[in-house]
Amino acid sequence: MMEAFQEFISFFRLTEPNVRVVFWGSLILCASSGLVGTFTFLRKRSLIGDVISHSVLPGICLAFLIGNEKNLIVLITGASITGWISTYLIDVITAKSKIKTDTAIALVLSVFFGAGILLLTKIQHSGYGSQSGLDSFIFGSAAAMNFSDVKLFGIFGSLMISIVLIFYRGFLLISFDEDYAGAIGFPIRFLKFLLSVITVITVAMGVQSVGVVLMSALLITPAATARFWTHRVPLLAGLAMVFAGVSGILGSAISYTKAGMPTGPWIVVVVSFFAFFSVAFGSQKGIFPKWIRRRVNNKRILGENILKVFYKLSEGTESGYSLQELISSTPVKEADLMNGLRILQKNDLIGKANDKWFLSESGFREAKSVVRKHRLWELYLSKYMNLKADHVHDDAEGIEHVITAEIEKELEKLLDYPTVDPHDSEIPYE
Repeated sequence: MMEAFQEFISFFRLTEPNVRVVFWGSLILCASSGLVGTFTFLRKRSLIGDVISHSVLPGICLAFLIGNEKNLIVLITGASITGWISTYLIDVITAKSKIKTDTAIALVLSVFFGAGILLLTKIQHSGYGSQSGLDSFIFGSAAAMNFSDVKLFGIFGSLMISIVLIFYRGFLLISFDEDYAGAIGFPIRFLKFLLSVITVITVAMGVQSVGVVLMSALLITPAATARFWTHRVPLLAGLAMVFAGVSGILGSAISYTKAGMPTGPWIVVVVSFFAFFSVAFGSQKGIFPKWIRRRVNNKRILGENILKVFYKLSEGTESGYSLQELISSTPVKEADLMNGLRILQKNDLIGKANDKWFLSESGFREAKSVVRKHRLWELYLSKYMNLKADHVHDDAEGIEHVITAEIEKELEKLLDYPTVDPHDSEIPYE
């Protein structure tokens, strides 16, 4: 175990030429996949990545049979051709027949991958001296890269990034609303074709490091992982590149610790770890942050409801009330009421003296604000939605907690600064 850890650490020293090649090659390939995969993820075409990654295998094998050598440019060209053909076939099958997209994807994927396996088997049994290592394209082998490959990946990676930056707005629009993009003059077919081409090329490059079987995971998982941390597309793309790039480096480092250990599975394991971590702790959509926000929000709503009870009991006069009076005046459970009172007291919104609870000056202002929003919304529903006065209370109970100061001002202006609600209760102003 200690020896493997030392090997893992030594990888990051980049002292050996081969290690430097693997480091930069994996970083470029994986980061490019994360960037391009962002738009595949946004367009909800995740399975297309799976089709492309499996359909490049026959292209690699055919390119090898034609060239009779493992020339990376030739292999990538062959892989790109069959990858693009597979996506074209899916569109044709779904457009010209009654076969649905998922069925077409399964059909094309299985046929192309099966053909690729047959061709790979033929090559392995044909005695080609230069075919050694060709089967590493199944699960990936970063160690098979050389300096020339890395230079080529750098050129292609720079090209992918440049295309995304140049056509960013168009890619963004077709990812969310193709009809709108077409209506304002964007060339939809060209943009979709271009995005398809760079996706295919990215997958074709990535199989060198990750492999045919697992490349689809590297294309989609980083973007899906980043989605748990942000709602902004530029940051989403940047985070996807970071997650994919770091996964490529760490996966290659782990693979480096033991001879014969495939790189692709470890890269996918690392990026999957990031994904599970993000599902749990992602600031925007993670399980635990959402749970914390829900608890905070529930406490805020509880506090506002209790303040509203104080105000309605006094209707504008600052008075004190016993716990029993408060319990009898609210549907809130006693345990929740006590918890809410403690929170409000801690925040100096209420006070306690002689077993009586009373609103503080700041609590009184907060209570007036909640009641004002409630009664303004009741009046709005009554006046503009034509709801009867006895049907507006429950809706206002929920909406009063989410009305912002801007919405409140608009309601006041729209209703011409009313003084009473539909129940003839006074609407309190500052």
